[in-house]
Amino acid sequence: MEKLVINGGNKLIGNVSIFGSKNVALKVLVAACLTDEEVIVKNVPLISDFLIMAEIIRELGGEVTINDHSVTVRMQKIAKEKIDLDKAAEIRTSFMFLAPLLARMGKAIIPNPGGCRIGARPIDRIVEGLKSMGTEIDYESEDGYFHAKAPDQGLLGTNYAFVKNTHTGTETMILASVLAKGKTVLRNAAAEPEVDELIDFLNKMGAKVKRTEERIIVIEGVEKLHGTSFEISPDRNEVVTFAVAAIITKGDIFIKGVAKKGLTEFLDALLESGGGIEIKDNGIRFYYKNGLKPTNVTTSFYPGFMTDWQGPWAVLMTTANGTSLIHETIYENRFNYVEELKKMGAHIELFNPEVENPEKFYNFNINDDNNYFHAERIMGPAELHNGVVNVSDLRAGATLVLAALAAKGESVVFGLEHLDRGYEQFDKRLNGLGANIKRIKEEN
Repeated sequence: MEKLVINGGNKLIGNVSIFGSKNVALKVLVAACLTDEEVIVKNVPLISDFLIMAEIIRELGGEVTINDHSVTVRMQKIAKEKIDLDKAAEIRTSFMFLAPLLARMGKAIIPNPGGCRIGARPIDRIVEGLKSMGTEIDYESEDGYFHAKAPDQGLLGTNYAFVKNTHTGTETMILASVLAKGKTVLRNAAAEPEVDELIDFLNKMGAKVKRTEERIIVIEGVEKLHGTSFEISPDRNEVVTFAVAAIITKGDIFIKGVAKKGLTEFLDALLESGGGIEIKDNGIRFYYKNGLKPTNVTTSFYPGFMTDWQGPWAVLMTTANGTSLIHETIYENRFNYVEELKKMGAHIELFNPEVENPEKFYNFNINDDNNYFHAERIMGPAELHNGVVNVSDLRAGATLVLAALAAKGESVVFGLEHLDRGYEQFDKRLNGLGANIKRIKEEN
């Protein structure tokens, strides 16, 4: 077991670089399995989720070589159609291997996926889409696996509309469609920059994928894909995390090599709250000015305020002079960090706002078993103090580290396996900016 011991109160000042997007790197690994040729991907984040995905590829018969932050993948022949339960239980993206397995093997046996427990994250939208392509797919509760079989002639093009926005669902359907027979039209498709980056990667492999409107994607199936070389863009979530770190510690951080694309909603909210931003040709500077004003946000799919940003935003608003609201509409259970923040002196109340037509308003599935709160009221300013806290999921991990950086005294953060899923060398990079963090391994 590892823990972080953080002595807070230091201003973070300096320059930092951002690793490649987690949400692109994992999907590109799956996409690389659609061809028997070599694929090279640069600027990959060496996070635990990426390493688990690489191990799944090896177990399926592929070759994966990692050299610094570049990875070479070759799935010359898929050796088996079944993914082991232990690996899939650790990472939700494992479910996307349905696409290359069905496209190249005609069948797939995939466990119910794991990952952070921030809500049901229903996969019914993926399953229904694959069924529309002629796939027979059933979940067998006895063994915990989805058993899928493509038509004898291969996956078939389809015209499919997602009932609700789904990032992973859109990408899985794109991956399944690039080698399918005929044309596929996806409606109400996700519009995140990471989806378009995956499309760019597939087109470099010889696919024919085009976004014809903001939420319509058309795929013309091709016979074969080939190898390519591709570089992943910086991770938007890392940018936001370091931006909040700068301001909440009253510091000044320049993030190299990033632009405002994909960050507009965050930048707008930060400007409204009084945070300092300077956009330059070679990056963005974030700095503390003269205190913060309370600023409300509602999470939404792109181009809205990203759900992954709301935890760091909550920490930021604990220092604002007044009451701020955060309304979460993407996942039904994403406030697990709140009780931990309250241990450190934050004044936060959870509640459920009155919403007309919640089934339409919320992106998650509404049911009678949903007893979670979907909004929080943050009363500031609060003087955060040291505490011993536990990380429950990836973004909550970043949230609690940020709180500890701003707090007075020595804090201890447990549950680093969640944090390491999405942040490479997080503590080392923060220390390079002036933080005082020690990673300690405890003996059992």
